[in-house]
Amino acid sequence: MPAFGEQTSAAEVLRPHAEDAFAAELAALAARDDRPRPARWKLSPWAVATYLLGGTLPDGTVITPKYVGPRRLVEVAVTTLATDRALLLLGVPGTAKTWVSEHLAAAVSGDSTLLVQGTAGTPEEAIRYGWDYAQLLAHGPSRDALVPSPVMRAMTEGTTVRVEELTRIPADVQDTLITILSEKTLPIPELGQEVQAVHGFNLIATANDRDRGVNDLSSALRRRFNTVVLPLPASPEAEVDIVTRRVDQIGRSLDLPSAPDGTDEIRRVVTVFRELRDGLTSDGRTKVKSPSGTLSTAEAISVVTGGLALSAHFGDGVLRAGDVAAGVLGAVVRDPGTDRVVWQEYLETVVRERDGWQDFYRACREVSA
Repeated sequence: MPAFGEQTSAAEVLRPHAEDAFAAELAALAARDDRPRPARWKLSPWAVATYLLGGTLPDGTVITPKYVGPRRLVEVAVTTLATDRALLLLGVPGTAKTWVSEHLAAAVSGDSTLLVQGTAGTPEEAIRYGWDYAQLLAHGPSRDALVPSPVMRAMTEGTTVRVEELTRIPADVQDTLITILSEKTLPIPELGQEVQAVHGFNLIATANDRDRGVNDLSSALRRRFNTVVLPLPASPEAEVDIVTRRVDQIGRSLDLPSAPDGTDEIRRVVTVFRELRDGLTSDGRTKVKSPSGTLSTAEAISVVTGGLALSAHFGDGVLRAGDVAAGVLGAVVRDPGTDRVVWQEYLETVVRERDGWQDFYRACREVSA
């Protein structure tokens, strides 16, 4: 095992960064990419979009899809980064905002690690800069005592920086970005200096619709962004495909034993989540109540991954209804008072009457008891 601070290979890392996990694909695209590239971009906008959406190169190299959704949204996001406008990825939880922002940064700059994680406690220093107080006390304010934020580093290096969950950051801290995004300048009044962004700098922020009203963006800040709304998967087939791909990737990264085709159970989980999310069964005949949770694609991936681990370690290696039932219950019933009533009603009026779902109904009844 490597000592602290030693380099660890991508194969040993539990969750490699996008630029490491898909290094071969990025290298293949770069080698065959003869289109114009903006300053300091590793790939052309066309190649970045191909990396995200997938495709086959002329030499037969297969680029796996990282995002399954409308092509135009990806093209708008990529071209935004090629301008002087920042990009805001907006959508309900579980619409792959963080996933898309990471892969965009990896493809554009070859580095997705310049990241500010937004929380209610995110300080202004996380966006501007901080100080090494030992140096500050010993020598006073100086560039050597200054600790650059990821945003400042991206400005000086001409790369892409990510700000996750922007609307969770306090409003006064959010507005620190206004001068950075409009003037491409970060003042350092303590030194009477400033940092000016070089070509290649841009910023990707994410925010979710459910957080509207927590720390709304000021109109001045919102004007500095081009907003791309990432939707939930348009069809059950698209969502099943997304869940299947991500579960396979996660399973391999966790060294879970390979299981026979679990598409039937994945389809059931996706169907349950979509029906409860939409308040209507897939055949359009029965209205159902929706629980308080989001029941996103990301949660479906988590439920199926947990089920896969159960089947591998405590079952016969085949993904079955009993392996996913507890995860479905946990995802649906967030509020034990109201959500449990919604779930029981759905179970008895929809699942119980559905042909071929008796094993799923029994498994869910057992964990719901």
